[in-house]
Amino acid sequence: MQPELDGFLVAFAALFAVIGPVDVAVIYAGLTTKNTVAEKNRFAVKGVLIGGIIIGFFAVFGRNILDALGITLPALKIAGGILLLLIAIDMVFARHSGGTSTTREENEEAWNSEDPSIFPVAMPLIAGPGAIGAIIVLMGDTGGSLTLGAIVIAALLSVLAIQLVLLLMAGQVQKVLGRTGSDVIARVMGVLLAGLAVQFMLTGLRISGLFTDMGGGR
Repeated sequence: MQPELDGFLVAFAALFAVIGPVDVAVIYAGLTTKNTVAEKNRFAVKGVLIGGIIIGFFAVFGRNILDALGITLPALKIAGGILLLLIAIDMVFARHSGGTSTTREENEEAWNSEDPSIFPVAMPLIAGPGAIGAIIVLMGDTGGSLTLGAIVIAALLSVLAIQLVLLLMAGQVQKVLGRTGSDVIARVMGVLLAGLAVQFMLTGLRISGLFTDMGGGR
């Protein structure tokens, strides 16, 4: 039971950090100030559903896509670790980049959108590069085990459920936390994500056989 629980916690922490449900809720509150409560609720459900489908697609077919492109699991873990580390650094220093948030150009387009559920809520706020990279790495880490894969999916669904609740309460979240509170949470999660990112890279280097090959050549 302990390995399964550990796997769930690692997957949950990674996905929660890269999606950033609190940040998404604060941004969403700003985007929907002129909408009715019914519209806000509809956009929230639609955004989480579509974002979940996008991430779920890469969870199921991500490995097949990598195989078709000739990308190995060690390479993916190292690349994914680097991507997550860059995102973690942005989170720790409260910088907002296209990895987990929207760019300035995307913000301008979002403000003019009557329905923000698909863009920017579903993508890139929920199903951004960080979340897609993380889910592929996490699923690749399961080694094809259905049980471990189900644990990762359960972690994803848990994060999405939290995201939906926070979007439905976005106005209250924004009032309670504000920008400062959101940044504090992001910094804490950024530190945890940095540790996971380095672990991904170390594991990728270990299973790549690179150092073994170098040692054997002496």
